[in-house]
Amino acid sequence: MLNLPNLLTLSRIVALPVLVGLLWFPQWPTGYGIAFVLYCLMGITDYFDGYLARSQGAVSKLGQFLDPIADKIMVAAVILILVHNHDIEGWSVIAALVILLREIAVSGLREFLGGLRVSVPVSKLAKWKTTFQMIALGALILMGAWPTFAIPFTGGLLTPYTVGYTTLWAAAVLTLVTGWDYLRVGLKHMD
Repeated sequence: MLNLPNLLTLSRIVALPVLVGLLWFPQWPTGYGIAFVLYCLMGITDYFDGYLARSQGAVSKLGQFLDPIADKIMVAAVILILVHNHDIEGWSVIAALVILLREIAVSGLREFLGGLRVSVPVSKLAKWKTTFQMIALGALILMGAWPTFAIPFTGGLLTPYTVGYTTLWAAAVLTLVTGWDYLRVGLKHMD
């Protein structure tokens, strides 16, 4: 059923190649700037597709299937291109890898548990993980668009670099915690 929430979800999937294309050239700040705007729009649609589906009673099996896929491929694609372009580098590649591996593991676990008709609801901590993750990736894209951007902040400067790397590591820590929570639930249903 192609209702408005599902169309918003599909728009994220369709926009993803454009986003990656804009980020493909790390020496092109304008591309990063356009990518930042597109990434923000994709994040807004992520919020509104779920909100509209619940508020309008338009939750559908197609939406339940597509929404997590759209989220995961967006995060994976952005992480991969940012690592490729050295916007995520050094030890922070480990944080990015932890996030990617958890996304794959939790998806597999949900598929396994779905076959057993066991639902694993998203925890509040997992929502915080997603929030930090989305802020981190957005800040790192903004860093490529406007490297000199800084906001005065309690005796120092708050830059996209600082925000991006801090929230990336926060997301990685929450990724480990929530991944372990999901795994504990899953282990109860394995022989």
